[in-house]
Amino acid sequence: MTSPALQEVVALLGCPAAGTPAQYLFERMIAATGLDWQFVTLDVPPERIAEAIQGAAAMGFRGCLLSGSLRSAAISAVTSASPAATFAGAISLIERQPTGPVGHMTDGRGVLEAVRSHIDPVGMAVLIVGAGAAARATALELSLAGVGEILVCDRTPERATALVDALTGLAAAPASAVPWETAIAIPERVRIVVSAVPANGPKPVASFSGLRPELVVADFALVSQPAALVSEARAAGACVIDGLEIHAARTAIDFHALTGLETDTELLRDALDEFFSA
Repeated sequence: MTSPALQEVVALLGCPAAGTPAQYLFERMIAATGLDWQFVTLDVPPERIAEAIQGAAAMGFRGCLLSGSLRSAAISAVTSASPAATFAGAISLIERQPTGPVGHMTDGRGVLEAVRSHIDPVGMAVLIVGAGAAARATALELSLAGVGEILVCDRTPERATALVDALTGLAAAPASAVPWETAIAIPERVRIVVSAVPANGPKPVASFSGLRPELVVADFALVSQPAALVSEARAAGACVIDGLEIHAARTAIDFHALTGLETDTELLRDALDEFFSA
């Protein structure tokens, strides 16, 4: 948009879009920074994501956030994709550029920033549970940040092996797969555990053995009540990073990418608490 009289517009594209906190959070940040911007939430079928991205570009939207199955469907619908998006095979953020819409994947950066607020991950051994897009993005960012080793565990061994092979190709942190078990054993050398498996109501998708106080445990599950892993890790005395903290860090990254402005992650965390308690 070239006219200063026109508002910049950011959209969430979701399937379903209802129930996600993106608009609530962005409107808080827009108000806090004094921007004259608008945020809209749109429901888009996966098979029409390319049309939606083209329409947003045609209307001059500043950018789009993506949720759910649209993330993987969008990877072929942008002009270019960042290395993180390419590695993950999914897009969480689309940014308007003169050359066309550019796709980014910021989940991994969100985890990395959240972890860094508690511990320096350099040289640490990390266990990542899951091998989907969020797990792949996280593994990439942690590898590039200088962790000492990455262990990957997924219910589907072929997905774990594929992620290990991709990490090995980076020639950064050594990576290996560990078997999925009824109770996933956390090796003694591991200091950071990241769970990137979907939330499944009150029952954990993955169970763990070996939780202990010296661990930093991060769980992607964005839920109103503590996820099972979060509760178990806290009971074991571990340092816990829940899904709200990760989501707040990632949202701050998205906001900065679109506006160039920093925002307060504590404000975002408080807003998430309000959203889920409403």
